[in-house]
Amino acid sequence: MKARQMIASIVIMLTAVLLINGYIGAHILAYLREWWPGISMPLFWIVFGIVALSYLIGYVRYPGPLRAPARLLKVIGSYYFAVMEFLILLLVPADIIYGIMRLTGADTTGFIKIAGGIVLVLLLVLMAVGSRNAWDTVVRKHTVQVDKQAGGLKQLRIAAASDLHLGNIVGKRHLQKLVRKINAMQPDVILLPGDVLDDSIEPFLRNNLGDTMKQLKAKHGVYAILGNHEYYGRSIETYTQVMHKIGIKVLQDETVELAGGYYVAGRKDRSAEAMDPKGRLSSAELLSGLDLSRPVILLDHQPYEFGRAAEAGADLLLCGHTHRGQIAPNHLITRRLFELDWGYMRKSKLHVFVSSGFGTWGPPIRLGSRSEILDITVNFDS
Repeated sequence: MKARQMIASIVIMLTAVLLINGYIGAHILAYLREWWPGISMPLFWIVFGIVALSYLIGYVRYPGPLRAPARLLKVIGSYYFAVMEFLILLLVPADIIYGIMRLTGADTTGFIKIAGGIVLVLLLVLMAVGSRNAWDTVVRKHTVQVDKQAGGLKQLRIAAASDLHLGNIVGKRHLQKLVRKINAMQPDVILLPGDVLDDSIEPFLRNNLGDTMKQLKAKHGVYAILGNHEYYGRSIETYTQVMHKIGIKVLQDETVELAGGYYVAGRKDRSAEAMDPKGRLSSAELLSGLDLSRPVILLDHQPYEFGRAAEAGADLLLCGHTHRGQIAPNHLITRRLFELDWGYMRKSKLHVFVSSGFGTWGPPIRLGSRSEILDITVNFDS
């Protein structure tokens, strides 16, 4: 039954992709014909088809000599995702205007050239703004109160960055920015709530990104959890070993006691329920046995089950995953899918933070969201 549902979902998705790209391709061809009447239709559709499907083509694992071209295709395909979404948003209104003009008998001579030029300019503007939002990281500061004692600690400064998506697009330069900004905070602890990798660990190893990550410094250490993309990459054992070597502990349904005063607990990602034979622990199971009179910081990549985390005794919950939709108006979807898709929420005594993430999945483009790092100051009872 599950296999049939999966096949049906794949067929529906591919059909939608083909229809959407057929719509976009037809409009691009119409615009090009205004400037180049003799353009070859077969050649156009071959080139356009390769570009439109380049991410899927590049995603396939190839032998050594073909890996570099495949990576290039995957990068092209990533950018095309943003182009595709923006063109849908721009072409539909243009078609509506054209339809109204035809119905009212207005002169449509030159409409394709003018409208096509406007769409092209708007597309370039959106791509430029989106690129700036993706690469220009902001630090968002928060201060919260936890009514518990934390040993001798009166205050805790947390630097948190989710969804780094380190890979072929988000690489060393952006990671160096993360290191500079976080180290400048002089945090007590650094927390990475999942999706450090963008699926495959190969670019992380090939580009020696561990040498940059190990420069992260905090008095109480650096801790990470798994996200869905670490599961997709299927290199969790290698990843956790590499992170251990550079001094970063990956918590997999584990807890650690820090500075003798508070706990950091990390859940496996929700993907473990389907992809890990051992499944994952509930928040209550994970926190059982802890001294809940002391502060508990819980990391859980996907923002679900806030109420259960509160009931289990967590005081702070840090999540990511949503990217706040990454490209508007996708945030309207994530807003409906999650109790909180970005920002801060108080759930009983629990402080919940959902980050839009530091990196990006697919295109390094953001609209309606920003690359961000969280700077959280926690005040404790004296």
